[in-house]
Amino acid sequence: MGTKRLLEILEKITLGKATMEDLDKMEALCFHVKENSLCGLGQTAPNPILSTYHYFKEEYIAHVVEKRCPAGVCKNLISYEILEEECIGCTACAKKCPVAAISGEIKKPHQIDQAICIKCGVCLDTCRFHAISVG
Repeated sequence: MGTKRLLEILEKITLGKATMEDLDKMEALCFHVKENSLCGLGQTAPNPILSTYHYFKEEYIAHVVEKRCPAGVCKNLISYEILEEECIGCTACAKKCPVAAISGEIKKPHQIDQAICIKCGVCLDTCRFHAISVG
């Protein structure tokens, strides 16, 4: 039961729906599971969470307070934007976008429709001109 609750809290964090109280609950639950599990697996299950929380606490806080993912991996907490001053309008990103979220004229800066974007990162990988930023 404890590991299931830990997973729920972690998912809440990555979705940008957690509170600072959730971080406190997560840490307390980790120690509770560690101390009260009867098997070795249960006793060690919280270790990755405790370790990342110890060494990367500022990233957990960024997820909760600022609703952003410093590592750029939590899809609900990132957005891709085209930097107008860098975009030359080559259309490479628009051609590769699996949901046609990128539009614009050839040789003019393009735009990403955030309502359509699935945050897959294909545009970032495709752009040779470093015109895509992750926010």
